[in-house]
Amino acid sequence: MLPLDLFFALLLSFIFIWLIIKYASVLHLVDVPNARSFHQSLTPKGGGIGFSIAALLVIALYDFQLFLDNYLIFIAIIIVLITGIVDDIKNCRPRFKFITILFAVALLYLDGCTIESLGDYGCLHINLNWLLIFPFTYFAVAGFTNALNLIDGIDGLAGGIAFIILGTFFAVGLKFNDMFIVMLSGSFMFSLIGFLFLNWNPAKIFMGDSGSLTLGFVISVLGVSSLKYINPTVVLFIAALPILDTLLVIFRRRQRGQSLFKADQNHLHHILHNQKRDVKFTTTILWMLQFVFSMIGYRSIGQDDTWNLVLFSVLFYIFFNLFDPRLRRRKKRRKTPEIETKKDIITKK
Repeated sequence: MLPLDLFFALLLSFIFIWLIIKYASVLHLVDVPNARSFHQSLTPKGGGIGFSIAALLVIALYDFQLFLDNYLIFIAIIIVLITGIVDDIKNCRPRFKFITILFAVALLYLDGCTIESLGDYGCLHINLNWLLIFPFTYFAVAGFTNALNLIDGIDGLAGGIAFIILGTFFAVGLKFNDMFIVMLSGSFMFSLIGFLFLNWNPAKIFMGDSGSLTLGFVISVLGVSSLKYINPTVVLFIAALPILDTLLVIFRRRQRGQSLFKADQNHLHHILHNQKRDVKFTTTILWMLQFVFSMIGYRSIGQDDTWNLVLFSVLFYIFFNLFDPRLRRRKKRRKTPEIETKKDIITKK
């Protein structure tokens, strides 16, 4: 992929997104702030439409044969993009998104883009039974697609994290000379730059579900496609932050007996933002964490899955205890008795 083509993706993305900002109200692509929002005013959304169309156009124009050879995968990506657009305009129920992703994964399955092995653990090699290949692939793809959607909570966060993950898969594609991985990751990576210019705090536009769902699905496709060259557990590190964030939220909701689909403020970005009340600081720290995890993943290529899984489990345990929204409330409770005691002494005097 030539630098000129990558620059073209960036330029197209910037132009398309600027047009969406200009005509957002006409297109019904406006985000109304709510109790969980970090913004206070009406903001255009649907930036994902711009950078996704730009990325797909560049792939088709640069190497149409590659597009034809993998047409089922690209149709699946377009289905997810359309799902996101409909959701941005009409705010659909989660069930609608999971059903359309099911159809998209069926196309991946027909193309042979599936998860067939869970890796090597010492002398044990875990291959999936043919009956489990499709449901497990759907579980993994739908899970990560939703994970990136969930982490899209503050300006620049999901776009920056996706850029780092795509960049790592771009390096994997170059390392193993896989043009499909290089083209798919490179085009979306550079089209994201055009979006991030306009999404940095204070954001002029949000990516919306058209962006987060499409990016999550594209990264899932890259992860599954990379399993020809890398261990399954390596993908856990390359895409660590959205996965860890989703696991943390699921475990906390289960602890409290809440619905897994109930919106709350227990995501990593909410907890970290509560410490300094600085969106830019929160975004930068989480970008850095994802970069470190992705580098660990890239350096772990070829390493035994057992050690990778142990290390990832330790990471989850650390995050589960470190990013606990209840810690702040516990500190306040510890200070409260001391304050009350002083008041009592003053009263007695």
